[in-house]
Amino acid sequence: MSMCLQAINLNTFTHQSRTRIPVHNRTLVNVNSHLRISPIWNIRKGIITACSAPSQEILQQKLSDENETSSSDAESSDSVENEQQVVVEFSANESIWNQTVEIIKFSGPAVGLWLSGPLMSLIDTAVVGQGSSIELAALGPGTVFCDNTSYIFMFLSIATSNLVATSLARQDKDQVQHQISILIFLGLVFGVLMFFCTRLFGIRALTSFTGAKNIEIINSANTYIQIRGLAWPALLVGWVAQSASLGMKDSWGPLKALAVATVINGVGDIVLCRVFSYGIAGAAWATMVSQVVAAYMMIEALNNKGYKGFAISIPSTDELLQIFTIAGPVFLTMMSKVAFYSLLVYFATSMGTQTIAAHQVMVQLFMICAVWGEPLSQTAQSFMPELLYGVN
Repeated sequence: MSMCLQAINLNTFTHQSRTRIPVHNRTLVNVNSHLRISPIWNIRKGIITACSAPSQEILQQKLSDENETSSSDAESSDSVENEQQVVVEFSANESIWNQTVEIIKFSGPAVGLWLSGPLMSLIDTAVVGQGSSIELAALGPGTVFCDNTSYIFMFLSIATSNLVATSLARQDKDQVQHQISILIFLGLVFGVLMFFCTRLFGIRALTSFTGAKNIEIINSANTYIQIRGLAWPALLVGWVAQSASLGMKDSWGPLKALAVATVINGVGDIVLCRVFSYGIAGAAWATMVSQVVAAYMMIEALNNKGYKGFAISIPSTDELLQIFTIAGPVFLTMMSKVAFYSLLVYFATSMGTQTIAAHQVMVQLFMICAVWGEPLSQTAQSFMPELLYGVN
């Protein structure tokens, strides 16, 4: 009897508060229905079944429906998560395809960047060679002190593209501007130093390189390197600006600049060497002007991107250490390559004028064939920092 009275009291309590119980049940079911609701329901079920209260059966049905609804919601949530995982996986595959297309679009124009230098040297060789075999032979040591030596400073290009690409991956445009400014300053300093070294020590270096047997080519070679030496500052600054654009994944801007430079060089060679008969001096002037124009267009390309291409900043000791930490291995690698190809020219020079003239033609053809893999190297330098350090 007391059990039935207790059940009736519970039943009365349930009727009085059943408008609130579902609210509490919903709250508890969403948190942890098995830990909070089930024990209470089991106690009530044992009491109410003996008295078979209809209101409790309704409450039980509501709780059962809510538990089933919660279970179905959890299952639907799991299915949605599985669908989302499938979508992400598909978009990742699509992203890889898009990246492949982007790499092809970048490396394709970059081929022209690496071909422009050997192509201009080949134009000089072809035009000068039609006028004089002695001047053609003089291009051998002349290009060693102009073109080969310039590759030593390739570390500036490597450092620029790496630092710019890394800062852009971190979305720090102020740091990009600062790095461009300090690297342009370094390019300008090294260019001025090379200009004075060419002025002061050019004739002595050529005499030591060619030897006494080839005295007839020293004057022509010296004329060539003195004129080309005027472009040293513009050349290195242009390389920094070009590498900054490449670090921004822009290969079309530098390609346009070098295409204009190649046209200027070709037209200048024909006009100055063939029409006005300036010979090797005309070829040097045409190349020098084309390099200055290319450097200016490279800097203007940076200005069009919103950066200050003509701004320079003096680097701190830590910044110099960072640059040379990146560029040190590249500097040693390029030094070894320059030494190797310079020795080839040195030994060819010792074999006479005709031999060095023939060697000059063949080495320029070789250079055109040797640079086809360089665009992929530049692609890695421009794209890998985003994958390694990117905010996404």
